[in-house]
Amino acid sequence: MKNNYRRVNITLTDEEKKQLLEEIIYYFETERDENLGIIGSESILDFFMDTLGVTIYNRALDDAKLWLSKRMEENEADYYALYK
Repeated sequence: MKNNYRRVNITLTDEEKKQLLEEIIYYFETERDENLGIIGSESILDFFMDTLGVTIYNRALDDAKLWLSKRMEENEADYYALYK
């Protein structure tokens, strides 16, 4: 099967990656009653970074743009409120 996923250039610190891997391992142990090692958890992390990374990244950018647009509208209103 061909991999059609686009890799997002997101860099995780060693601590962030370690925490995510621990959470993946914990999830599989508690929710699925499966023992998952480091290689398996890294594979799953890579899979989700490839499949969800672009979507989540773009959604975050859209949210930031919307937030900034609202702040700019408020600034413009404040600016014109200063007129006498």
